[in-house]
Amino acid sequence: MADTNKSDTPNIDDIQKTLEKQIAELRKEITKINKSISARSAEMLDDASEQASEFYDTAASRASRTAQQLRTQAHAVSEVARENPGTTTAVVGAIGLLGFLAGFAIGQSTNDTSRRWY
Repeated sequence: MADTNKSDTPNIDDIQKTLEKQIAELRKEITKINKSISARSAEMLDDASEQASEFYDTAASRASRTAQQLRTQAHAVSEVARENPGTTTAVVGAIGLLGFLAGFAIGQSTNDTSRRWY
């Protein structure tokens, strides 16, 4: 008949021990992967922080140079205005008149009702 030997069939305890061993190995691997991911994230964060710092330093330097250049140009314009008050008054008046005329023209062009001035 079909007589099965106990030595031929795997023991449940052996199977359970083998599975527990595999689970423990998988847990160790997961721990290694988590540590690796954590280390890589820290490296990426350091790199991003360094790049942001460099960007900020560059932007601050450019802003400082731009502000200095604007101060220099404003000083030069104010000196010219002090040396030539008549010319300055004429230029400012002409700009004001052009602004008024442009505003008037825009106001008339956006007005839908046609009115006659006479």
